Amino acid sequence: MDILKKIQDHREQAEELKWEGTFAEYLELLKEQPYLAQSAHSRVYNMVKDAGVVEEHDHKKFKFFDDDIYGLDEAMEKLVEEYFHPAARRLDVRKRILLLMGPVSGGKSTLVNLLKRGLEKYSYTDRGAVFAIKGCPMHEDPLHLIPNHMREEFHEHYGIRIEGSLSPLNTMRVEQEYSGRIEDVLVERIFFSEDKRTGIGTFSPSDPKSQDIADLTGSIDFSTIAKYGSESDPRAYRFDGELNKANRGVMEFQEMLKCDEKFLWHLLSLTQEGNFKAGRFALISADELIIAHTNEAEYRSFIANKKNEALHSRMIVMPVPYNLKVSQEERIYEKMIRESDIRDVHIAPHTLRVAAMFTILTRLKDSKKASIDVLKKMRLYDGEILEGFSDVDVEELKKEFSDEGMSGIDPRYVINRISSTIIKKELTSINALDVLRSLKDGLSSHASISSDDKDRYLDFISLARKEYDEIAKKEVQKAFVYSYEESAITLMDNYLDNVEAYCNKAKLRDPLTGEELNPDERLMRSIEEQIGVSENAKKAFREEILIRISAYARKGKKFDYQSHERLREAIQKKLFADLKDVVKITTSTKTPDERQLKKINEVVATLVDEHGYNSSSANELLKYVGSLLNR
Repeated sequence: MDILKKIQDHREQAEELKWEGTFAEYLELLKEQPYLAQSAHSRVYNMVKDAGVVEEHDHKKFKFFDDDIYGLDEAMEKLVEEYFHPAARRLDVRKRILLLMGPVSGGKSTLVNLLKRGLEKYSYTDRGAVFAIKGCPMHEDPLHLIPNHMREEFHEHYGIRIEGSLSPLNTMRVEQEYSGRIEDVLVERIFFSEDKRTGIGTFSPSDPKSQDIADLTGSIDFSTIAKYGSESDPRAYRFDGELNKANRGVMEFQEMLKCDEKFLWHLLSLTQEGNFKAGRFALISADELIIAHTNEAEYRSFIANKKNEALHSRMIVMPVPYNLKVSQEERIYEKMIRESDIRDVHIAPHTLRVAAMFTILTRLKDSKKASIDVLKKMRLYDGEILEGFSDVDVEELKKEFSDEGMSGIDPRYVINRISSTIIKKELTSINALDVLRSLKDGLSSHASISSDDKDRYLDFISLARKEYDEIAKKEVQKAFVYSYEESAITLMDNYLDNVEAYCNKAKLRDPLTGEELNPDERLMRSIEEQIGVSENAKKAFREEILIRISAYARKGKKFDYQSHERLREAIQKKLFADLKDVVKITTSTKTPDERQLKKINEVVATLVDEHGYNSSSANELLKYVGSLLNR
């Protein structure tokens, strides 16, 4: 019932938004809201911009793409700032076909669909409202009714430039239906819809021998020729091609470079001159953004052909590479799983992250810098802070290879392997080892992987496995430490007492004997070394801790176990190192005693309650970590 109510509400809202009036009344609307006359390129740009823009480190992040495009902020910024924005300002860029070029499953189709769905929604807003001559199959811009000799004066009065000529059909209608009185021509508000073929079109090439140009430009309706007497009568023409129907919005040209040349030249005329030829008529004006997509191999083949030079010069090629951030790749998998029938299967924590690590490693290129291995590069790209590296280093790394991210494993392969594992083994729960095993097994049957790449990818699976081993040990470490929370707090308090004495060049007093003691250097270093604080860096680290304590005190807040992330990690690691023998015994004993069993149950409960495991995956994790510690 809720769904039906929402459908009814949407229908009523759409009904309220409808508007119909004369051209004279439409001009009154334009006086108050001149943005209603924006071009197709301007409408797309404003749609993206109105969704929100965040400034981050001299880069712009456009929120419009947030929920569907992951890890491609820089590519999206380039698309908006180098194409949509100048095209919206009527610069020459708008006279180019936008060609998205990238690897399979890289997000090209997702991006185009996002723009199309976005325009549909945007046309229901005040800022995205679109008005057209009523009854026009091409939903023509009403401003085409203004005669050419009056357009300069119109621009001075309204501040709006008019481009394009009135179509043959509407020229005839003005004379026959309105006796030449353009002020009486009816105008209506339209709403973009791909399903209803209003303002959004899609063209997909098929067999060149059978595909007709009419699919793009419309065709003669032979059944009406006897009625109207001529093939050149616009009433005897069906203005139902994709270029006709996409007018005022966007047209997607799928696999454009596979098309016959005659189709491409129509696109050139449209983008360059704003018109195309249809039937026995004068050129027909159309205002639409042409967006095409292709893969890199087809694009390279296309530009290698000298015959295509004229076409190539009239394209703006936007690379859409694979995502290179582990955390964003994980989001891609989560989204794909949410939209599938395997969403009810329990996926143990870090499973998708480890799969993402492997995938990202296959997409990265080895840096020429000796200090950067592929794992460090992966971490830096994902925003991790590594000692000795800055944001400048990351920017330099990204500039090192212009084609980085244009090859490697695609997200669909990973999801296919996860699905295969679940279905074949009828699993209700999977972990990182299951997925890595499946990814490895699938490499031999992956048609596009060369033998050299396969060897590299097997190495990356080993690297991802090692990363998982560390993650698994940390998970169990945290769960055990949670059971020893009091010990962790006591250890931290002891460390802080020693740090305070060290920084203040003071002595500590033994609570039992009252004897004055020097700060315990061995204790402090045993904790700091857990997180890689070097001998040279220890003083700065300790002073930074003391400053944090003072800052908390000034604000009336208590510095506790959760107040400093790196210190907390160091304490946990130190405690875990001290507890390692306990963990070994507890996790690997086949017949645990009552005390050990109690500890195992406590840790399992912590993993389930605090870390997102279920009992099955928690027990598997404990067994696995036990085997690692006993090697």
